[in-house]
Amino acid sequence: MSIVTDGDLARAARAGSDAAFGRLVQRHQAVVRAFLRRTLGGGWAEADDVAQETFLAAWRSMRSLKDPDGVRSWLLGIAWRRAQDRIRSAQRGARRDRDWLDAVETPAGVSHTDRMAMAAAMGKLAPDVRACVALCLADGFSNAEAAEALGLPLGTVKSHVLRGRAKLLKALGGPDDA
Repeated sequence: MSIVTDGDLARAARAGSDAAFGRLVQRHQAVVRAFLRRTLGGGWAEADDVAQETFLAAWRSMRSLKDPDGVRSWLLGIAWRRAQDRIRSAQRGARRDRDWLDAVETPAGVSHTDRMAMAAAMGKLAPDVRACVALCLADGFSNAEAAEALGLPLGTVKSHVLRGRAKLLKALGGPDDA
């Protein structure tokens, strides 16, 4: 019985064999995922997403693989480039968020730390509650305007705003009965 090498599988995958590529994925997915988990430093879900992108990109570019015997290194190279793209994207997003926070006009006496705490507290609200609070309390919409914009009943908007405000006050250390 002969052992099928990575090179054999890569050559077959280059020729269009889905099964051969599937076996390559089975052989190397644990290594690629572990590498991405360490490289990205985030959660497993992010690393698994990037691993999936890696294997999709590898399948699409199988014909460009010059050394079928070096498929493992080739896959890790693709994973590294995908991880770098993800890291750069996260940095751009963080920079946009910082720029936005710096540009937002806040009332006198509200520190950058307080703004960050408010953003974190808002992030903990349910999405529909957060939308109501953002429109009514931050953007000055009336409850009726927010209800129309969000497609929610007026009573739902009112209760979301009240409960959301109470949760924010509590999270920020203020009285929650206001």
